[in-house]
Amino acid sequence: MKKIAVIGNNSGRNAGDAAILGCLLKDISTCYKRVEFYIPTINPKFVRTTFAQYGVNAVGLLPWNMSVKILGLPTLKTILQADLVLVTDAILFDRKLYNPLYNYLWTLAQILPVAKKRGIPVVLYNSSLGPARTEAGKRALKAVIDSAEALILRDRESVELLQNLGFEHPKIIEGADCALNAEAAGEKQLTRISEKERLFQSDRPAIGFNVNSYVDAFVRSDGFSFGRNNLIDLYAETVDAVIDTLDVDVIFVETQHMDMRIAGKVMAKIKHKNRIRLVTNKKYNYQEICSVLKRLELFVGMRTHSLILSSAMGTVPVGIITYPKNRGYMRTIGLEKNLLAFRDLSVQRYVDLIVRSYENREGLKNEMVPLLLKEKAKAHQAAAHLRPYLRVQSDK
Repeated sequence: MKKIAVIGNNSGRNAGDAAILGCLLKDISTCYKRVEFYIPTINPKFVRTTFAQYGVNAVGLLPWNMSVKILGLPTLKTILQADLVLVTDAILFDRKLYNPLYNYLWTLAQILPVAKKRGIPVVLYNSSLGPARTEAGKRALKAVIDSAEALILRDRESVELLQNLGFEHPKIIEGADCALNAEAAGEKQLTRISEKERLFQSDRPAIGFNVNSYVDAFVRSDGFSFGRNNLIDLYAETVDAVIDTLDVDVIFVETQHMDMRIAGKVMAKIKHKNRIRLVTNKKYNYQEICSVLKRLELFVGMRTHSLILSSAMGTVPVGIITYPKNRGYMRTIGLEKNLLAFRDLSVQRYVDLIVRSYENREGLKNEMVPLLLKEKAKAHQAAAHLRPYLRVQSDK
């Protein structure tokens, strides 16, 4: 058996991260025989139970495991005992660089060069790079890149970042986000969720909203800050205006546990409370979240993976540029025009964008789907690029 260490944000708190891991495990297990996965996590029970079909080995990252999240002996041991190390998702940024409770980049910059010296191949697997704004962050990112045998990057922004920083690598491969191949739960599960949460009970169409507790933390510049309270007010007013204008029901779909507090504050300020519902990954897994997204007429999101999962389900997304990767992803599927920057954000502009997208949703979907299918294929094909490093029998 070949041991594959999978490094990502696998806490179970984020539906997008769970979808990334689930699709990664499926793609690699389908492509290769005799591989086993070792997954560092602060929530071993979540990893073991959610992905039991892949026989995963959950590596605990809790204090009694001698670890402060990713920083500690378990991650070091897992990486140095692996036959292949995969670094996935968008964990290579330099915000709070020296805080291991929040940041992965600095720790990986210390460990991965050791793996390289020992001849253990490291691959950035459908990963995203940056942002890297500090000199220390840029040095750490270079250490990670120099340790990797291949960079399978999921967006053009990552390649552009390498070019802007003057970093070179001999093997850069065009990939895509693993979560694009997430599958929705079946109709039986959707019916159960709909009855429990009172979804889709009227004859009115339903659109989704998603709000993010980070607000504009990843895109602030020149001292400009939109402000948490401003966002709460804007979102509540926007939802009420959209309900009035389009005569729709609204379902808040929250994909990260930490966003529940701000979502609650927004919902408390909405006047049309009888028209709003809430679905969250605190109660439902990512496949069940996807089944709800699939039924919506339009989705208005802030978290990148809420946009990714909705589009993967064939539902046209609209959003705010809360991260550079939001713009990158929407540009990839031909919908950059469906985004607003914080500097341009107002209730009227947001409502106008949502209404325009809703009225033209079929045309936008027809533009999106061909590009989306190409991205899904790239995400899936990333597994084939691991063959030189695994040297195991392939099913294909």
